Amino acid sequence: MNKRSFCKKTYNIEENNKPSTFLSFKNLLKFLGPAFIVSVAYVDPGNFATNISGGSTFNYSLLWVILWSNLMAIFLQIMSAKLGIATNKNLTEMCREVFSKKANWFFYIVSTLAAMATTLAEFVGAVLGLYLLLHIPISYAVVITTIITLSIVYLQKYGQRVVEVVITILIAVICIAYTIELFLAKPDWSQVAIHTLLPSIPNGQALLIAVGMLGATVMPHVIYLHSQLVQSRSINKTLEEKKKHLFMEKVDVFVAMNIAFIVNAAMVIVSASVFYSHGMVVDSIEQAHRSLEPLLGSLSSGAFGAALLASGFSSSSVGAMAGETIMDGFVDLKIPAVVRRIITMLPGIIIIAIGVNPMKALVISQVCLSFVLPVTIISMLKITNRKDLMGDFVNKPFVKILGWLIASVIIIMNAVLIYLTLTGKV
Repeated sequence: MNKRSFCKKTYNIEENNKPSTFLSFKNLLKFLGPAFIVSVAYVDPGNFATNISGGSTFNYSLLWVILWSNLMAIFLQIMSAKLGIATNKNLTEMCREVFSKKANWFFYIVSTLAAMATTLAEFVGAVLGLYLLLHIPISYAVVITTIITLSIVYLQKYGQRVVEVVITILIAVICIAYTIELFLAKPDWSQVAIHTLLPSIPNGQALLIAVGMLGATVMPHVIYLHSQLVQSRSINKTLEEKKKHLFMEKVDVFVAMNIAFIVNAAMVIVSASVFYSHGMVVDSIEQAHRSLEPLLGSLSSGAFGAALLASGFSSSSVGAMAGETIMDGFVDLKIPAVVRRIITMLPGIIIIAIGVNPMKALVISQVCLSFVLPVTIISMLKITNRKDLMGDFVNKPFVKILGWLIASVIIIMNAVLIYLTLTGKV
């Protein structure tokens, strides 16, 4: 299903110019949804891997990475939504208009590789979730995951709102599961507060995990996707209505991203309070699941498996939607959704087939996403800084400075990681 037919299922939202009714809960519900779809990428199986590694190895030390990554994600997702509302086009389509054909082929290749890295995390996570929760053989889990993933993609034909509802339900499962985990783990909240606010990188290995956390939280493929999702609520709207839409989308982003932040922080907190406190460095998802039962009981291990399964399936659908946006936009290349999903799932199938440690593969895949991020952010900044393209929605000077600062921080972190890797310090 292409994005044009997808966007035809629009919403009849009657705008009311009275501020009191515009800010009503009922009106807010009409706009909530796109950011919740996007937020799934911030609690996908890649986050499980990086957060469990970070918590079990470095205690609460890397909690600040989750906080600052989330603040970056909020900023970038609002900018992506603004681009979609202002131009009635997504980021990839605008790139095709603004940049050269060679540049767009470069964007396309890099973004497709990022989508494959993301899908690896989603697919492996869903397979492991089935294996751990239902105790079925890995080979059967691969087949079931493939079928369910393609089925979720098929739901798009019934409109964006249906997908939003399904995604929200799966997010609720993840939130409930980690609320149970937090209750059972009984963390040291004073240490949680200190390390959330005070940055520290203990060593090169911690930097690798930190960059993986960043890539797993500020994911490039959903920056492209958000600019597409907002359009179903922005078609044939006046300038004033678009400004109101952007305001409501900011609320949507703030709510959804902070729910994702709480879940990510909970993953690190539980890993630190359970695994690190018992002197356990967890190097596999299976070990994390297996270790939770004797330490916290069967309820904890069951909640972990359910959260991982919900994360894998929900993020798979988001990956499919993002892949469609990427492939349709940069070079106007049409590839059937089923074929695309099979191609992007291949790395996950290969990883499982050759016996690579899934957790290490997940961490490295998230680090790769961090290296793609500057390409996505800089291209979006170049477009949203232009008044001829954005009109009244053009970035203000403060937003421009903050955007370039975020891009610079990510580039510096990536460069330091490369240096430490080449010098053997990671």
